[in-house]
Amino acid sequence: MNSERDNYKFLIGSIIPRPIAFVTTLSNDGVLNGAPFSYFNIVSSNPPMISISIQRSEGNQKDTARNIFATKEFVIHTVDEDNVNLVNKTAATLPPNQSEIEIANLTTVNSEKISVPGVKEAKIRFECVLEHFLELGDNGQTSCDFIIGKIVRYHIEEYLYNNGRINQQRLAAVSRLAGTNYAQIGEVFSIERPN
Repeated sequence: MNSERDNYKFLIGSIIPRPIAFVTTLSNDGVLNGAPFSYFNIVSSNPPMISISIQRSEGNQKDTARNIFATKEFVIHTVDEDNVNLVNKTAATLPPNQSEIEIANLTTVNSEKISVPGVKEAKIRFECVLEHFLELGDNGQTSCDFIIGKIVRYHIEEYLYNNGRINQQRLAAVSRLAGTNYAQIGEVFSIERPN
């Protein structure tokens, strides 16, 4: 049987590239938390829902999961070539009463539909409300908080959007690989789907 560490290494080395969600949340004390997560994806387009999976550390829930469970609101931002270094600074382990947003010198911007602020440095951000919160694990031990959020407001920089599509070159999203490695959008090719 594989250890947790073996499974982790197999998964992050095999399931690549992984999009990165930079998530902002508010604590009950009003502290703005920010953290990146690469277990992130689309759930549904109708209604628009996205998911993040937040791994626990030795069974302890991370600030982001705890805040989402308490307030039912959060903002997910895309991570791109322009903001990846700032977002990386927010991955530091800080006490719950200290804001990663301040440490990284990110600029806050008010949301329109929820109380949690976003950050100006992201070209795309999604204001979300909690749709589902699942505690997952094995043998009665919770090791992961799986969160599905419904998007209630999109914020997309105007220069990215043309003829109903996002310009992927202008977005310049980055993704996670294994270890300390990231990837940029490389060569793009098309394959037609069969009828």
